[in-house]
Parts: sequence; C-alpha cells; structure tokens
Amino acid sequence: MIYRSPFPDVDIATMSLPVFVLEHADRRSGKAALIDGPTGHTLTYAQLAGAIKRTATGLAARGFTKGDVFAIYSPNLPEYAVAFFGIAAAGGISTTINPTYTATELRRQLQDSSARYLVTIPQFLDTAREAITETVVEEIFVFGDGKGATPFATLMVEGNTPVVQIDPREDLVALPYSSGTTGLPKGVMLTHYNIVANLTQINGVEQTADTEVLIGILPFYHIYGMVAIMCSALRVGATVVTMPRFDLDQFLGLIPRYGITTGYLVPPIVLALAKHPAVDHYDLSTLNDIMSGAAPLPESVATACASRNNLVVRQGYGLTETSPVTHINPRTSALKVASVGTPLPNTEHRIVDLATMKDAPQGELGEVWIRGPQVMKGYLHNQEATRDMIDEEGWLHSGDIGRTDGDGYLYVVDRVKELIKYKGLQVAPAELEAVLQSHPAVADVAVIPSPDEEAGEVPKAFVVVKPETTLTADEVIAFVAERVSPQKKVRKVEFIDAIPKVPSGKILRRTLVERERASVGGR
Repeated sequence: MIYRSPFPDVDIATMSLPVFVLEHADRRSGKAALIDGPTGHTLTYAQLAGAIKRTATGLAARGFTKGDVFAIYSPNLPEYAVAFFGIAAAGGISTTINPTYTATELRRQLQDSSARYLVTIPQFLDTAREAITETVVEEIFVFGDGKGATPFATLMVEGNTPVVQIDPREDLVALPYSSGTTGLPKGVMLTHYNIVANLTQINGVEQTADTEVLIGILPFYHIYGMVAIMCSALRVGATVVTMPRFDLDQFLGLIPRYGITTGYLVPPIVLALAKHPAVDHYDLSTLNDIMSGAAPLPESVATACASRNNLVVRQGYGLTETSPVTHINPRTSALKVASVGTPLPNTEHRIVDLATMKDAPQGELGEVWIRGPQVMKGYLHNQEATRDMIDEEGWLHSGDIGRTDGDGYLYVVDRVKELIKYKGLQVAPAELEAVLQSHPAVADVAVIPSPDEEAGEVPKAFVVVKPETTLTADEVIAFVAERVSPQKKVRKVEFIDAIPKVPSGKILRRTLVERERASVGGR
C-alpha cells in the first residue's frame, strides 16, 4: 500500500536555492537574520544578502566557477550562512564537514569531493593545514583572522555579480556526507530543486511565522541543521540564534536571553530538558514548540519534556538522502507523540516486508520506502550504492524499519542493520532504549548486539547513571524484563560515563559494537 500525504500537493519553484531563500529579504532588511548566541554578533537580512552577493562576486573574480566545490569546516556561526549561500550564488557546491573531524577524516572528504577551497575557524587551522596535503585544495580561508590563512572577509568584494545559469533540477548546491554508521561516508548529491522542494514541502505543513526565533544548535554541516533550521528560517524571515557547540547551561540561558520560541532538536537534548536538574534554574517560558528528529525519541521522554516545560514536543523524520524531511507531526493536528507523523506534501511512503519484498499489511513492520521531489540525485562517484538506495521507480530504500497506523502515521522502530538477531528473532535496540530511558536513575543508554555462542546475539545495554543515584546490572535487567517479551530481555549490562554519538544526536553503535566484539573475542 502506498501512503500519501493528507496535505495537498504544493507548487515547487524552479529557481536557485539562494534566490529562493532570500526572495523576500528586502522586506525585512533591518531585521536580525542570524545572531551568534554567545557574543550577540548579528547579521540583519540586508547585511546577509549583501555579504552573500559580495562573496559570490569575490569567488567569481578568483575563477571559482559553476560546479566547483568549496568545503565548509566550521561550527555554527552567522558567517556559515554567508559562505553557504555565497558559494551557491556563484554556482558552486558546498561540501559541509563535521567540525570534529580529524585531519584524516577531513582529508578523505576533501579528496572525495575534489574541493578547491576550504573555510574554517582559527582553532581548526592546524587540522585543516594537515588535512589538505594530497588534496586539490588551493587555499584555506578563515572566519576572522588566522596565521597562514586568508580571511574569508577578503572574498567579499564590490562589483557586478556574474549571472550564473542554474538548472535547478540538475545542478548540485550541497554535498553533505552520510553519517557513515554503516560504512565509509558517502557524498550525497543534493540539487537546488531538492532543497527548494523540501523547504516548500515543510512550509506547507509547518507554516513557520517570521516572528519565530529558532535556536541553531544542530550543526549546519548536518542536513537537519542546514535545511530545517538555517534555510527554512531564513526563507520565511525568522531569526536564528546560533551556537558553535552544545553546552547545556549556555543553551538554557540563550532561551530567555533571545526569546527562543522554537527548537529543532535531537533526542539527547530533549532528554536533558526532560530530566536534567539545571532546567529548573532557567525561565523557558518563551519556548513553545520542539521538533525532535535524527533519531527515535521515546514517548516517555517526549511526554516528560512536554509536561515539565509546558510545551509541545513533536517528532519528524528524514534522511540526508531526502534533503532531509519526509514526515512531520503537524502543529495543527492531533499529535501522536510516538509517531514521526505523516508524509509531507508531494511525498509517498511504503512499508515493505524484506522477506517477500511486498507491501507489509497495515500495522506490520517492514522497511520504509520513500518517494518524492526531495530525494537526492544520487551518491557522488558511487553508482552502485545509488542503485542500491533508489530503485527504478524512484523509491528510496531508507534502511529504516517502521510501521504505519490506520491514520497514515509512520512509526520508525530502528535501522535494518542495527536489529539484534536473538535466536533468529529480531530485536530493535531503540525499543529497549526507550524502556530504559523511562527509568528514573538512567541518564542515557545505548543497546547493541553482543555475540553469543548459543543465541547468536543478545541485547547488551550500555548505561549512563544519573549523578547521585545508584543502579546495578541486575536492576537494569529486571526493569526491562518486566516490560518486554522474553526474547527482548537485556542480558548484559555495562556502565559507562557517556554514550558515543555523532553531533546530530545519533548513537555511534558501530563504536560500541566494535568495542564489544573486541572484548568478547579477547576472552
């Protein structure tokens, strides 16, 4: 069965991304577009539009042409948007890079993307210099000043900005890389049309007002922060308050300081808002809406956060390969907290039984397949992976396991490759994590498969205990056993200080799995 959006289709403009995002900037010339939260440094819409134009002019003067790649290796700053849209206005492609990458990881992306230039911040210059060896990077730019690098501001020159002919459906604008939780990261080719389509689809449901103030804590290098926060807010004329890195007290302090109204967040931050004692020391009354994405959010955590802070907590869903949003719990409809919502306009999904490769009955589990204009052009230099991901009918095989209820709401259970096989039975780690996150002494948790001679694999829980509380492995095992069927019982427990995660909030299961395999194999 094909599930379609309950919302009417939207008309998608065929224009370049920077033109689309800044289409109405002149109406808001004096309004704050981006504010650096810690310092208060502000770019108005007029300043943003002017800086983007001058950047495009400066890039053209340097011979940067349509299709060239510029790497952005930086935390969230107002200037990030200047670079991203300036590159796009010049006809270029931004490859956005995780600012926590090592030189080796950075070098790989620079090599794979064939980036000509790179921009970073002074603190990351040493890593950048080391990384550009054996790449085609011609010059390193820096936001601010840094020894041995060209100030990014020198790119901004007055003059006639060259007119670049953009084919929105074919020309790339962004080249983020997939998370790499199942192998090496792959370059995701997103066209101007892909992202313009997704912005139009999102606004067809969200209808974000220009009076809203969004907290820009999710990294802009990640598709969620790039599109759902940076691009989406600027398109409608809202204000984005950026944070270069997550610090809970700073995050909480910025909410009353700037009157933050909307938070596009990830489950670990929602969990902190639900349980951390620091929350009680701040006035969060302006914050009225939270959208959680990038990873499953347990219903117990969502409910606790909403109740504690007197706000609405919703879930959405998407992938880097879908620009990213495919599903949203709308603000205006009956909220189903455990669900990621219904398809966006112009979007369809199916639930496919992996054993039969046929549509699963309503309510049954299967792989989530998605089709819509936000689906990527493909993976860079990897036609085989593209064919594996997108079939001949345009369905993107997400690799996520989910089900759909009678109202067309999607429930994402887990990743295909993350399922635990206990005596041939499938166990979803996210389900067990949701159970354990409801325990009052648990601050955070990750569940992985642990090799077992008899069962093949058994669920193992890595648990972070709240300060000033105690918890034993037997108590963890018993707590889960009371709440799940026998095959889903947690059979091993290990207490650790922190769960390894990527900046987008996804658990680095691969790290824990490799650690566990080494431990078990070494006995």
